[in-house]
Amino acid sequence: MGAYTKNQLETKIDLLIDNEIHLSDPTGEFFVKVADGSLIDNKSFNFWEWTSGVGLYGMMKYYQLSRKPEVLKVIKDWFDSHFKEAPVEKNINTMVQMLTLAYLYEETGDRAYLPHLEAWGDWLYYRLPRTEKGGFQHVTYGDLNPGEMWADTLMMSVLTLTKLGKVLEKPEYIQEAKKQVLLHIQFLQDKRTGLWYHGWSFKRRDNFSGAFWGRGNSWITIAFPEILELLNLPEGDAFREFVRMNLQYQIDALKKYQDKSGLWHTLIDDPTSYLEGSATAGFTYGILKAVHNHLIDNSYREVALKGIDALFANIDENGALAMTSGGTPMGETKDFYKQVKTSVMPYGQSMAELALTEYLKEFY
Repeated sequence: MGAYTKNQLETKIDLLIDNEIHLSDPTGEFFVKVADGSLIDNKSFNFWEWTSGVGLYGMMKYYQLSRKPEVLKVIKDWFDSHFKEAPVEKNINTMVQMLTLAYLYEETGDRAYLPHLEAWGDWLYYRLPRTEKGGFQHVTYGDLNPGEMWADTLMMSVLTLTKLGKVLEKPEYIQEAKKQVLLHIQFLQDKRTGLWYHGWSFKRRDNFSGAFWGRGNSWITIAFPEILELLNLPEGDAFREFVRMNLQYQIDALKKYQDKSGLWHTLIDDPTSYLEGSATAGFTYGILKAVHNHLIDNSYREVALKGIDALFANIDENGALAMTSGGTPMGETKDFYKQVKTSVMPYGQSMAELALTEYLKEFY
């Protein structure tokens, strides 16, 4: 289990990246039609949406470890190309690009990136609509989703705001990010199981279908160790311990529901739902990172290594991660999640890159 060489890991990650940057959707099969009638390209790497934003982040994490200049060039070229075009709509999901851009700014020192970071941070902090209780409303392309909080927000915008707070030296951003973490725990984490619902509606006063959606849960498993690493709070700090405790509560449930293949189902607690690649990659990354950062003990490493084996088994010779579910809006029924089509998607590629890169750290 997990018996791979450094060269095998790097070769697999390089293949994942090469596949990712060439992804497109010429037939529009995976386009999503949003409330205002606009079509969103969730598959193409060159379209500015959360799908490519998460894709860029996996590459940045790999670059930070490998220092391969060709990887940095892909990231830099992506942003430089897009900044020559008309500005895109600011929303919860398009915000995640700023997470990678903040790291790119630190890496290159290119002050041309600074106005973008400042403008997007200002929008998120001051202009994003809020729900009751002050939660970040999950605004997406073409839909304000009034009164709704989604698990996705923690990865796309709360982690991003934490990083912007550090880079731009804005302590108010840090405090807001911490508040959002606590609010999302309050309304989205199931107290019985430790798993997370996809969303909460203040208008409906419920968690929609009550589904424990795999990729939605994986955003938490990724974001919490990342946020705690950025904050670098001392052991015993109340916020750190509360988040760590709730992360472990989720991971204990994930351990229980991991399939014998090492994968997880798209509905975590429903073995009749299909096994899904991106959630598996996200869980594997977050669990292994939590072990490496001493947020959970080393006994959980076995769960992560089963995930590593499953990823290796499901990445083909072209670097494509199989069984990645397409873009997934809020489902009104649990069956909705079971019907989402699967394909090769930029975020699935990236989440696998994150997982394998975290395992690669053990070779240093």
